[in-house]
Amino acid sequence: MYMWINGICRYLIPFFAAALLSLPILAHAKQWAELTPVEQDALSPLSAEWGSLPEKRQQRLLKLAQHYPKLTPEKKERFHKRLVPWSKLTPEQHNRAREKYKAFNKVPPEKREEVKKMIHARETGGSVASAVPPAPAAH
Repeated sequence: MYMWINGICRYLIPFFAAALLSLPILAHAKQWAELTPVEQDALSPLSAEWGSLPEKRQQRLLKLAQHYPKLTPEKKERFHKRLVPWSKLTPEQHNRAREKYKAFNKVPPEKREEVKKMIHARETGGSVASAVPPAPAAH
């Protein structure tokens, strides 16, 4: 029996070693200190919890951080304000948010403000009638 196991192992070990070596090297999770100064600046609201974020989420956030230097100061502030809540969403919530964003972009620009008010009213429990300003009186 020992010889049988030894014989199988002699063929299987090189096979598995070759299979493992042929896998692409996966990106590893970065520690906060390993991030570039630009990445640290972009992701600064997450500095305390960075090490506890899943690797996949870190990779996606690093991708977002690449665009940070090109943002205006107002957009940088908005990015930072939304970063923590966004990082806490589940993948399903991310997908739902992306779908809503795509749908909103299909709304004609002249109707977007009205749609925003309707969405806000629905989310806050207010009535749509009170959220949408009355139509101007015809003369």
